[in-house]
Amino acid sequence: MANKPLAKALETISGIPITPFRKSDGSIDWHHYKETVDRIVDNGIDVIVPCGNTSEFYALSLEEAKEEVRRTVEYVHGRALVVAGIGYATSTAIELGNAAKAAGADAVMIHMPIHPYVTAGGVYAYFRDIIEALDFPSLVYFKDPEISDRVLVDLAPLQNLVGVKYAINDLPRFAKVVRSIPEEHQIAWICGTAEKWAPFFWHAGAKGFTSGLVNLLPQKAVEMLEALRNNDNDAVWRIWEDIVPFEDLRAKYNQGNNVVVIKEAMEMLRQNAGVTRAPVNELSNEDKQLVTELLSSWKLLQPTKG
Repeated sequence: MANKPLAKALETISGIPITPFRKSDGSIDWHHYKETVDRIVDNGIDVIVPCGNTSEFYALSLEEAKEEVRRTVEYVHGRALVVAGIGYATSTAIELGNAAKAAGADAVMIHMPIHPYVTAGGVYAYFRDIIEALDFPSLVYFKDPEISDRVLVDLAPLQNLVGVKYAINDLPRFAKVVRSIPEEHQIAWICGTAEKWAPFFWHAGAKGFTSGLVNLLPQKAVEMLEALRNNDNDAVWRIWEDIVPFEDLRAKYNQGNNVVVIKEAMEMLRQNAGVTRAPVNELSNEDKQLVTELLSSWKLLQPTKG
């Protein structure tokens, strides 16, 4: 159980930093990436997840992904845990995981396979083979509703599995799998669908949640976590009502707006988020106006003078 104590430290906010790409040539702007990481950590976020989906992981080359993890470890400098996103083919995920270990990351998060043809047995083998090959604290990112939760039950006894980022918004299903895995396995259950779903997952057994909002408004995510921990329901739902319109906008077009809404909001606040890479394009004028209105409602933007 050498790695299991890490599970307790994961019962918090997992902040997913964006990757700022320069508009001029599409390259990564590492200076502004450091600004983003520092803003997240300086505002009390204890777990940083480079190469998450909000980081546009699948738009990064393998060398860029390795560099993002290496630089994140350097920029965080021990102030928070670094959980590196890894994925693609089994051998590629292992390669990325070994690079993350060498860079000084604290754990890896294994993305759900994106292969168009998957089976539960195959997904189990994918996660198991990576976890066993790395011999390193690992989290599973579980988000395909067509794959049985039995995969998680079978993976739970692995010594190096320390957490599950669960991103299927089916609360009875989630509650059932949490309760079907013995506490002795010490799994950190993390709501993988951010603040909008965090209160619901919290009561079903998740004691942490992911956040993309931390890129521009980390204080709001921290307020949500504190309210949940204090069982302050009035505060939880007040904060939830503030956040939901932003998360709903991110969820438009089957989650197609997920990253670009954050980047647009950051740019409006002069936080240098850069552009997105294909296959994500810029926001429509209508959605840009909605972002402006949301930021104004949070008193982060001054009303435009006519």
